[in-house]
Amino acid sequence: MITFMESFLKELERESITTRKMLALVPADKGDFKPHEKSMKLKDLAIHIADLPGWIAMGINTDGLDFATAPYNPTNCDGGEQLVAYYDKNAADAKQQLQAANDSILDEIWTLRNGDMVLAQQNRLETIRHAYCQIVHHRAQLGVYLRLLNIPIPGTYGPSADDQGNIGL
Repeated sequence: MITFMESFLKELERESITTRKMLALVPADKGDFKPHEKSMKLKDLAIHIADLPGWIAMGINTDGLDFATAPYNPTNCDGGEQLVAYYDKNAADAKQQLQAANDSILDEIWTLRNGDMVLAQQNRLETIRHAYCQIVHHRAQLGVYLRLLNIPIPGTYGPSADDQGNIGL
């Protein structure tokens, strides 16, 4: 039977194909684009997506994250080429950690906090699963941003409307 770590590894490889395609499309000159005043800037969203495989490794190797002692300071990336390179770096580290890890750690508790305020507390399996969900969720947001910028969208789990000659499937 396949282990969770083996399953996570296969999923990372599959999801990375589409994530790389989407990140590669991010234009460096549209980094400040926001579809709504409450939305993240395109550049910030794309960097966050490229960062997220690091949360897989963090879920494996740490018992939590405290923003009070380790504030989020994203790496600067300008445009698709830099974003893909940064994503690939983080995905390679996540892959290495998944290959080295054992399912026996998955019941251990992982805590996200900001000082004394606990933002989330779940086991490592749920933490790693959440990182994957975040990649997919934010990648979908990125697709909307790109669509609004009239950039053709690649298919994710099948052909996109752009792949189908705009027939609107």
